[in-house]
Amino acid sequence: MMANTARLRPLAWWGRKWTKRDWAVAAVAVTAFLFLLSSLSDDPRRDRGAGARLPADDPASAADLVDLTLLRDAETKGALCLDGSAPGYHFSKGFGSGSDSWLIHIEGGGWCDSFSSCSSRAKTKLGSSAYMEHQVSFAGILSSERSQNPEFFNWNKVKIRYCDGASFSGYPQSEPKDKKGRIFFRGQLIWKALMDELLSAGLSTAHQAFLTGCSAGGLATLIHCDDFREILPKDATVKCLADAGFFLNEKDISGNDTMRSFYHNVVQLQGVKESLNKDCVTSKEPSDCFFPEEIIKNIRTPVFLVNPAYDFWQIQNVLVPDGSDPSESWKKCRLNIRACTPSQLKTLQGFRDSMLRALSEFQKSKEGGMFINSCFIHCQTWIGETWHSSNSPRISNKTIAESVGDWYFNRRAVKQIDCRYPCNPSCYNMDFS
Repeated sequence: MMANTARLRPLAWWGRKWTKRDWAVAAVAVTAFLFLLSSLSDDPRRDRGAGARLPADDPASAADLVDLTLLRDAETKGALCLDGSAPGYHFSKGFGSGSDSWLIHIEGGGWCDSFSSCSSRAKTKLGSSAYMEHQVSFAGILSSERSQNPEFFNWNKVKIRYCDGASFSGYPQSEPKDKKGRIFFRGQLIWKALMDELLSAGLSTAHQAFLTGCSAGGLATLIHCDDFREILPKDATVKCLADAGFFLNEKDISGNDTMRSFYHNVVQLQGVKESLNKDCVTSKEPSDCFFPEEIIKNIRTPVFLVNPAYDFWQIQNVLVPDGSDPSESWKKCRLNIRACTPSQLKTLQGFRDSMLRALSEFQKSKEGGMFINSCFIHCQTWIGETWHSSNSPRISNKTIAESVGDWYFNRRAVKQIDCRYPCNPSCYNMDFS
């Protein structure tokens, strides 16, 4: 269960009693809100080792408010959110030397793995455009401020809103037939329709393109990376980046395959198998092919992975999910890494080791890149403070933005793997206690 649930219960869509599985689904969805709560606290430039709280976006980024656009003819195309509404995106037009370059970012927000959880999700902005904000601020990798986003500030930038609950990979054949309270599983159709609309808006003539995503959107980026390459000009430079999207197929502290079981239900419910690599699903359980460790084995397009080795979402939902710790001995540790006991830190170091093992083959790839820092955080690219600022997390004195830029523009190979916690004083280590 996410740390600050007591503060979030007053929100309307949190009104009912949630199950263990509901919390796992919702955890990523509230990450952005937790960051907002964190931003209201004291000066982040204090000792970040004590548990950082990210500040609000730069005043300059307030000018980057971008309107919501709903997909045209969504019903005709069959491309519908969980509740049957039209999907949406935010588009900021490029300028100057970036006019023919495109950066597309896929929003994150967890998954739903049952008709009940998808029905509840359909009454939120993660399942219906009726609840989406009409404007959002573009910051970090989406910012139009050169100081915050030196490499991509003047590119055409698109934020795709997430409303299908399966990382844009579901198929309508799996939809329940009951018309009453109908739920739509159209993730793959949404992806195709959005790409068609963006192609007609200028993406089809892009000289450079970058598909990125955070969390469940990072997983979607990996799933669709080669598809994205295929629809663009052959002479275009096309690459992909997954931020906090490398979810591990690891047992929890009680020895259960909580995440694997959860992904199994998502894949079965929404017919995700059809979106996954055919060779993988032929030789393995389809839900195993939904894990990034398997997906990256078959991606032909260059990929960059940004991930904290101590990803708080994975610690709270993969390693120590709700129900796995009846004695609550992990309660403080999963809220604040500085509160972990030596034995708990040893377990977290083991989780980091599992991530590095899962990345060992990818690390040998000549075209791939990575920035694996030792922070207790989740997504880092869409927040100005963690993407590129004087206080950003660094490895080898390089921010995430600098490292990604060096890789994208082939200035140098980038395979940055941080030392073990607590070695990096530049980290933002979130504190939910």
